[in-house]
Amino acid sequence: MVQDAISSSKQANTEMNEYVSQIKGLITEDFCAMKQYLEIQERATLMVIEQEQQVAHQKIEEMISQLAAKVNTLTEIKTQLENGLQNNATEQLSDTSSKREMYIGSPITMNKIMLDATKISVVTSAVEELKKQLEMLILKKYPAQLPQEPVGLLQERSVCSTSVVSASDNPEPVVSSQFSQWAVNVTFDLQRIHRNLEITSENKKVIVSRFPPPYEPTPKRFCISQVMCSQSFSEGRHYWEVSTKDSGGWAVGVADGNIGRNDQLGRTELSWCVEWTGKNKQLSAWHRNQETRLSEDRPLKVGVFLDLANKHLSFYSLTDKETLLHRFEINIRHPVYPAFWLYGLDEEGSLTINHINRD
Repeated sequence: MVQDAISSSKQANTEMNEYVSQIKGLITEDFCAMKQYLEIQERATLMVIEQEQQVAHQKIEEMISQLAAKVNTLTEIKTQLENGLQNNATEQLSDTSSKREMYIGSPITMNKIMLDATKISVVTSAVEELKKQLEMLILKKYPAQLPQEPVGLLQERSVCSTSVVSASDNPEPVVSSQFSQWAVNVTFDLQRIHRNLEITSENKKVIVSRFPPPYEPTPKRFCISQVMCSQSFSEGRHYWEVSTKDSGGWAVGVADGNIGRNDQLGRTELSWCVEWTGKNKQLSAWHRNQETRLSEDRPLKVGVFLDLANKHLSFYSLTDKETLLHRFEINIRHPVYPAFWLYGLDEEGSLTINHINRD
């Protein structure tokens, strides 16, 4: 009976985790859709302003052209007068005088060119009203929750921050790998990175940033705190290393290029990873949303050996010595890319791709 109760509790916990994961995925998807909508509206609004600018610019150019034509006419009259009107003086004077009178009799109206103030005001007011409506919808319904982080998240951030500080105090592990001969140079991809992440150090380091740079909109940009590398592999053997000591929550793995922008590493059949969660202090391997808990301590550096010739994907800890963490049997249909997840609330948390000297 006790065993049945334990089994039932575990099953309930699993179902709850799956339900929460689905809800979080839907929320992330909705926010992603809202971001896309706002980006579209931003572009449309800026286009209205630019069109007004173009209209004003065209009017100014037309006025400049008219003035230039008048200047040319005046120059022509001046030239005729300076020539002394040597031949047919009386006739040319009369002709020149008539031209001058025609010119003087048609002055250009010098109106001040201005933008359409009414249209500009309507656009800016609409943007301001949208901002206010969003604030009212969120803050009125959830006045206590959103300005302050939930206690659980604060505790998780505290755990992550503590672990990062203590890990950062440790020197970078220096462990030579048996796979160094297959080392490859991989770099983070600016097209496949979440907006809250920032890449530095020649595209070798990714940071959870408070002020990330603006990224161009792209349909493949992740909606969760993940990033992929630019390089892909479909055959052969490949090896790379990642320093994880400065992150309180992370995942290191590989993913098919067709992974969805809302798909977390290891939660679909298109990705495989080893993941460390700072809150639970648990190291796990993930694939197809199946978790394999690992008994090893948190690694400060992870080596990834992708052996497509033998259909193996292996992860190694390089903290004290080279220790196998987990090995997947991997059978790919499309090229796979190095891929990473960082805990999004761990500000300044980072992962760094290490340089490897090939033996």
